Amino acid sequence: QVQLVESGGGLVQPGGSLRLSCAASGFIFSNYYMSWYRQAPGQEREWVASISISSSSSGTNYADSVKGRFSITRDNAKNTAYLQMNSLKPEDTAVYYCRVSVRSLTYWGQGTQVTVSS
Repeated sequence: QVQLVESGGGLVQPGGSLRLSCAASGFIFSNYYMSWYRQAPGQEREWVASISISSSSSGTNYADSVKGRFSITRDNAKNTAYLQMNSLKPEDTAVYYCRVSVRSLTYWGQGTQVTVSS
């Protein structure tokens, strides 16, 4: 079955960096777009970034709120997607989820908490 497992979250000061990982299994990873979403307390889940099946930067898209600060990549040999987050702000505090749609079904990981605070 499809499984997504996020890791790498934690507490970081404003201006700091974190790299999130999403380990995937149960499907042919290299054949599918991968996305990151986040959900802050009391708010709806929002899209953050997506990457196409290619690992090149031309296959990436970002929400305006993270453009220039976050970078989504993938390693198809390791079945893993990453979200490099730089220049973090308190408003980036949220639970971060990875997402994939396989054969018209959408799958989510369990999420990893990112807290940006001094």
